[in-house]
Amino acid sequence: MASSVSTDKLFTTHAIASYDFDPDSTAATDVAWVDLRDYSNFAVIVMSSALTGNGPAAFKILANSDSAGGGTDVEVKAHAVASAPDAVGDCLVLECTAEEIAELASDNSSALRYVSANIAMANAADEAVVTYIRTGARFQYDGMTADYIS
Repeated sequence: MASSVSTDKLFTTHAIASYDFDPDSTAATDVAWVDLRDYSNFAVIVMSSALTGNGPAAFKILANSDSAGGGTDVEVKAHAVASAPDAVGDCLVLECTAEEIAELASDNSSALRYVSANIAMANAADEAVVTYIRTGARFQYDGMTADYIS
C-alpha cells in the first residue's frame, strides 16, 4: 500500500527546474536566466540526451544584473570539460555560491542577481537536458518546485 502522507520538504527549500536544451548551433548559448536573490547556492547539471557529435564542448555559469542577460555577462565558473560527455546519459556538473557572485559584483561594480548556464555543443544536432538547482532559500514555501506540463 502506498503512503498517504503528503510529503513536501525538499521542494519547499529548493527550486529545481529542467530544460530541454536544443540550440541547433555550436555557438555558446544561454539556457535560461533565473533570479538568485534569496538563494545561497546555484548548481547546474548538463546531461547529454541526443548526440551526433561529442555533446557539450563548453559549459559556464554566467551572472548579470539584467534578467535577460546580455552584453554585461560576468563569468562565474567554467567547467574544464576534460573528457567529452559523448554518450547519452553522460553528465557535467557545476555550482557556485551567492557569495562568489557578490564578490564578482563588487569587482565589476554591478548588481549581479541573475544566473544562467551557458553551453556550446560540439555539433549543432547535439542536445542535452539541463537541470538548475537553487538552494538555501531565504524563505521556504510550498510550490518552489512544481509539476510543469505544457
